[in-house]
Amino acid sequence: MKRLDKSVDALLENYDSHGMVNHSGAENLPGRESIDKIVRALEELLFPGFLENLCTDKDSLRKITGEKAGNLSEMLIGEVEKSLSFSVRLGDLTCGKKGCRAVAALVADEFFEELPKIRSILAKDLAAAVRGDPAAMSADEVILSYPGFQAITVHRIAHFFYSRQVPLIPRMMSELVHRRTGIDIHPGAQIGESFFIDHGTGVVFGETTIIGKNVKIYQGVTLGALSVKKEECGHKRHPTIEDDVTIYANATILGGETVIGKGSVIGGSVWITHSVPAGSKIYNKI
Repeated sequence: MKRLDKSVDALLENYDSHGMVNHSGAENLPGRESIDKIVRALEELLFPGFLENLCTDKDSLRKITGEKAGNLSEMLIGEVEKSLSFSVRLGDLTCGKKGCRAVAALVADEFFEELPKIRSILAKDLAAAVRGDPAAMSADEVILSYPGFQAITVHRIAHFFYSRQVPLIPRMMSELVHRRTGIDIHPGAQIGESFFIDHGTGVVFGETTIIGKNVKIYQGVTLGALSVKKEECGHKRHPTIEDDVTIYANATILGGETVIGKGSVIGGSVWITHSVPAGSKIYNKI
């Protein structure tokens, strides 16, 4: 037997011993490439012409939008069905008599009904970016090039599926934009409207983070947990940021009971593990 054949046999034995195979002999899990295509198609649907350089009149736009939504719906139903089937195999979910395909179709219908609302919230995020960054010359520039706006766009999509308890897909979406932008937002984080991340690299928000309206955050900010013990799963582990707060670069705010009061300003590189009242100014004194 050739050395390579022996290596292949050993690899197959390893598959049997350790798993980590995408359900050979059963329905596959959602695919990374498929979710990537879905995210890109949703960005095109939310911001027509910005990704694919589309130039068309209003009548043509209606036709193109209908075709895109139809194709995207089929793709989405297929991947959501795989995710739900995964939970059924684990015993975490039952899809009922109609099966996971029917549940996936219902989730997709609800998502497309929600899409105009998501777009309206993104319009407020966009206005916050233009208003909050003197370097932003136009809303178009923000859509085309700002990583913070790309991250919040995908987060608002992923959060919908997280809120519907769709497994796997929300986290896959968040990690796609994480790789693209360097901004790591768990899909469970609840983020209010008119939200702006300036620069963005190194920002991390945990699953149970709650952020109010009109919040501005700079690069390197962590909204994290005091403990990473597995038994903390299901509990509020990450901070709450109330309305109108600004958090400057590299600040770290930890703990599920930590609340940053309305209108506070958190300076750069501070470490906070306790609540601060509304209107506070917290900074490192040199």
